Amino acid sequence: MVGTIGIVGLGLIGGSLARRLAGRGVRVVAWNHRPHPYAQAEADGISCKATLTELVDAAPDALVLCNPLKAMPDILAGLRPLLEHRPEITLTDVGSVKGMVRDQAKAAGLGDRYVGAHPMAGNELSGWQAANPTLYDDALWAVTVDESTDYRRFLTVASLITDGVGNRIIVLDDETHDKAAAMISHMPHVVSTALINELTANPDRNVAAALAAGCWRDMTRVSLTDPDRTRAMVEEDALNVEVLLRRMAARLTDVADYLHDGDTSAVRAFFAAGDPFRTYRAETKAATGFTRAELEIPETGWQQTLLFSARRGEAITGFIHPRQAVIELRPAM
Repeated sequence: MVGTIGIVGLGLIGGSLARRLAGRGVRVVAWNHRPHPYAQAEADGISCKATLTELVDAAPDALVLCNPLKAMPDILAGLRPLLEHRPEITLTDVGSVKGMVRDQAKAAGLGDRYVGAHPMAGNELSGWQAANPTLYDDALWAVTVDESTDYRRFLTVASLITDGVGNRIIVLDDETHDKAAAMISHMPHVVSTALINELTANPDRNVAAALAAGCWRDMTRVSLTDPDRTRAMVEEDALNVEVLLRRMAARLTDVADYLHDGDTSAVRAFFAAGDPFRTYRAETKAATGFTRAELEIPETGWQQTLLFSARRGEAITGFIHPRQAVIELRPAM
């Protein structure tokens, strides 16, 4: 298990992570671009540092970059000279786009120590005041690697998540992650925002808002997120989001045509097409426990072995030893 973890940025995700780790007995050192969270963070057992230099000098096993992605190039540039004599420190992050961050890490001369990570955790709130260790309850993380990733650095990040945070991981390449994140997060944020924009433009918006209940609440929760934060996230994965939005627009246009034409069978087929997902969700909800097994991780081709494991619906929950993982099998489509 990792001994010390450095956190850059104490917003919702970074602050929740720091509190989670500290609450589980991990030594946490942190730096934030403004010191306003420091008094409460120190009271929570988090050692706060005035500068990035002090953070690196604390010799963490891994530095987790939880800063906004727009600040990533400057943060990486600031870290490069500090890390030159600290080869043992592994670099990771929590950003929702991975290919761009890896490119930035390589451009900063830090690509050889970078392992991508993205916790599937969050809400519509932001800032240290919203940070809560329970945000990571039963969270799945995507850990991204490429052909040059050092296995020992991967293991540091994997252990941070499985042992330190108590979460599960799947291992992906950057492209697979970014396309999946666009599907289940970035594109839905746009669709959710389109719904509230439609309501706002409606002359009977106050009547509709008064009638809104569970369906509207669930479909528009993420639209309550800070719009600048959402905009930045979507723009950072623009190509993948654009493709999905055009597909979504085509699907909606098709349904509108079916309704216009009175094509009952086509409407029925539209609503039935998602049945595999409904079955998957029902099986997941009904499960009272999940099967566990062991997975041998080879020295050569370990990246593909772990990617194939993720595609089978398996997630790593821990390690028996560095080359033997414990996996959990959940329902899959």
